[in-house]
Amino acid sequence: MKRIVGILFAIGIIGVAPCVMASDDPFDFENFAITDSGDADITTTDVELNDDATPAPVASFDIAGIMLGMSFDDIHTLFFRDKGLYAPRKDNSIIYTIAKDWKYNLDYECRQGGSVAPAELAKCINSLARGRGLMYASELHLVRENTDETITVYFTSNATDNVVWRVVYNNDVNDLEGADEKFADQRQKKILAFWQNVLDKYGAPNSGADKWISTTNAYDPMMTAYYGSLDLVDNGRYASDAAKNVQDARNNFQAKPYAF
Repeated sequence: MKRIVGILFAIGIIGVAPCVMASDDPFDFENFAITDSGDADITTTDVELNDDATPAPVASFDIAGIMLGMSFDDIHTLFFRDKGLYAPRKDNSIIYTIAKDWKYNLDYECRQGGSVAPAELAKCINSLARGRGLMYASELHLVRENTDETITVYFTSNATDNVVWRVVYNNDVNDLEGADEKFADQRQKKILAFWQNVLDKYGAPNSGADKWISTTNAYDPMMTAYYGSLDLVDNGRYASDAAKNVQDARNNFQAKPYAF
């Protein structure tokens, strides 16, 4: 695992500007954002089971029907084709990215092919990434407008089957609408109601007062609750995906055929 963590410091996510013209296909790349997704460094802290607590089945936890390990295609079907409580947000509901190491490979390949001008180079990289399956859906943003709830789903790359590694849920229970005593009272009651619903669905936390863990390894599935928020995550899945992209990009770098 230390080797994986070390490799992660060499990872980054790179964005390519989307095409101006939108495709007729409502699910095509051009209709969604292709943006930076930040570095893939993972920082974890040690986790421990509470006294007399047992591991929680976090791998089977769901948030609005979304579970760790589900494929992007399955999630896409649930929220784009089958109407439910949540809907894709109006703008850029899907975020597409390409791993930094792969982008560097394609940059080199395109420049070797004669693409030098920035716009031409970006177009070449974009085209190659799509054709080779290196551009992938990394985020899906969902909203439930009548309750101000949002869900962001994060996916691994196509190298590891483009599956869910993290789900972040947020609502407005922690918002304070004003300075009057009544607003503080209302906020407290909303928080208590939210927390009771969390306990009813997932049971009591088994690590500290706000965390559900499946093992004492921080890279295994876990969930953390905050005021009005849930964070369901599998850091190990993400770390493995990031490491595989680094290695695959190195193995597939198209160096010149030097002979000596």
